[in-house]
Amino acid sequence: MSPDADGSLDGHALSMLELLAQEAPVERFEEPVRRAAAEGAPADALARLGEARDHALSVRRLFGRRQQREAGLSALVDTARDLTLPYNLDALLKVITRRARLLLGLDMSWVSLHDSAGALSRVRAADGNASAITVGFEVPSDGGVGRRAREGSAPFWTPDYLHDESFEHAAVIDDVVRVEGLRAIVAVPLRHADSSFGVLYAADRNIRHFVPDEISLMSSLADLAAVAIERTSLLEQTRSEVTELEEDSSRAWGRSAAAARLHGIHSDLIDLILHGGDLHTLLGRAAGELGAELMVRDAVGKDLERTAGFPVPPTGQARGGSPGVPNPSAGRSSAARSAGTETGDGTTGRGLPSVDEGALVRASLDSYARREPIRCESPADDDTEVWVHAVTGGSEHLGTLVVHGPGPAEDDRRRLMALTAQTVGVLMLMQRSTVVAEAHVRDDFFHELLASQLSPEQLATRARRLGVSLAQPHVVVVARPEGGAQGRAVVWASSYVHQLSGLKYVDGEHIVLLVPGDDATAAGQTVSRELSVVLAHPVTAGAAGPVTALGAVRSTYQEAQRCLDALTALGGTGGAASQRELGFLGLLLSERHDVGGFIASTLGPVLDYDSQQATELLRTLEEYFTSGNSPTRAAETLHVHPNTVSRRLERITYLLGSDWQEPARALEVQLALRLQRARQVLEPEGGPPSRPGP
Repeated sequence: MSPDADGSLDGHALSMLELLAQEAPVERFEEPVRRAAAEGAPADALARLGEARDHALSVRRLFGRRQQREAGLSALVDTARDLTLPYNLDALLKVITRRARLLLGLDMSWVSLHDSAGALSRVRAADGNASAITVGFEVPSDGGVGRRAREGSAPFWTPDYLHDESFEHAAVIDDVVRVEGLRAIVAVPLRHADSSFGVLYAADRNIRHFVPDEISLMSSLADLAAVAIERTSLLEQTRSEVTELEEDSSRAWGRSAAAARLHGIHSDLIDLILHGGDLHTLLGRAAGELGAELMVRDAVGKDLERTAGFPVPPTGQARGGSPGVPNPSAGRSSAARSAGTETGDGTTGRGLPSVDEGALVRASLDSYARREPIRCESPADDDTEVWVHAVTGGSEHLGTLVVHGPGPAEDDRRRLMALTAQTVGVLMLMQRSTVVAEAHVRDDFFHELLASQLSPEQLATRARRLGVSLAQPHVVVVARPEGGAQGRAVVWASSYVHQLSGLKYVDGEHIVLLVPGDDATAAGQTVSRELSVVLAHPVTAGAAGPVTALGAVRSTYQEAQRCLDALTALGGTGGAASQRELGFLGLLLSERHDVGGFIASTLGPVLDYDSQQATELLRTLEEYFTSGNSPTRAAETLHVHPNTVSRRLERITYLLGSDWQEPARALEVQLALRLQRARQVLEPEGGPPSRPGP
């Protein structure tokens, strides 16, 4: 090779370096080779020049990759800086998807976060999407590149998603990819510590083979995004907790201030009564604090005091007693009952015009049982409400505080109602300590009377001291509520015996009453019916009596208890009866075994008819049963025509009722016949059948 040729070759090689320095396009690197060939350069020189061209292109590509890496790193640094700004989670995810799409120059990107169960992921942000992949889209975990990325804890990509069979597909994801027109997809897991909580996706609508540098950039972006997401989530959680703490603190300050105010009011009310204030003054002060009108009733429903503006019904609308509670106005003169509203002196008052008296009593009993304010049911459609709160002294029911005013009652007002009722209770205990003590003593006396713990002389002495007298007949009723609300039943019983000047005792689930009267059955039915209405539960009652001596109260109580047990055994829950209604069961249960009374109640009309008409209905009845209920055989025994027996049986049916041949009634009739026959045999002179005496 000539020196000129070598010089020409060196010149062409130098032009390669110049092209590199100029960052010329790739196609210009062919120009030195073409010129050398045109100049007739030998083949070996052209080969060396081709090698120089290839080296120059390699250097150019190396510079290009370095520039691309530097640009990617610069973009990554910008992204990291951008992710440090304060965002909420949704805004942060939008920034991440935008940066992921721009970082590699792709068409679309989105982020999905796993749900708590890990069964699926939901798209939380998307950029460049057309329509299919939107916020809230559920990404199943049974296929797709996201599943491979999660399982492998590493990026996974495909150049052509729909035609790549190297991974398991999911029909839902394939449909979305097809609608969006995506081809190349890369998925990078978002990780915190050792767990994955989401996936960052990027996609192109053309077939594209991702190079390692691009995968590395996506992995770095995913790491930054995971840290930013975790930080933002923690910040949001912290903000939420701080907000909750601030709200709790505010509520605590509010409760503290309210508690201090309530404490101050309560102290003022206590000071008021300690300095001699009466119930009228106390209610006036409490009404001002509650912004309502107040009324206080005693344990039997009698109005004791009310504030000046407490509503009353129109003239002539008297307050009636509710079912199941004795009317406290009973026993007073009609003039006193018609006098209208009277307060402070123990006379009667009037009920609220919009509240039924029964509802008021039921709410009062509920409040006593639950020891909290109870809203009273009212049919009136107005802006006011009626609340009641039981006034108690320990377990003793002293009365009821009635609050009439605008509602609804807030927690502070409810507590103030409770404090007012408590203060009223203190005042009533101070004013009525003697009465309360007497009530306890009367209950204790009745207990001792039932238990026979004292001698007859001691019982008589204590009875005189307490004003307990059995000069008039009394009956004993043992009632058992078939349900809850035992507290309400006790309150009702206290009111009932207070009105009737009777006695009560609570024996477990049984309430024992000693009240004036000579009809045990009527008394038991009244207690069962009225107490059932109050409790809204059946009440079973056994009754016995009358009794006119203290010493006989215990045995009468035991008889009433046996009647209650018999009712229970016979399935008579919710009913009431004495030994009279229980037929021969009552005869067996009674200690007195009133055989004459049983015969009279069972066969009395037949005995009276035979005595007055000189007939033989009783004998016919005996022979009828003896012959196995056969009128023909009975006629043969009686030596009369069968038609005569039939007519006598018709008369018996008229006298005893159509059900006298029913099995249960027939048993009682036959038992009464045998007892009557036995009485006749035991009589010294015998004699015709007659109506027996007791």
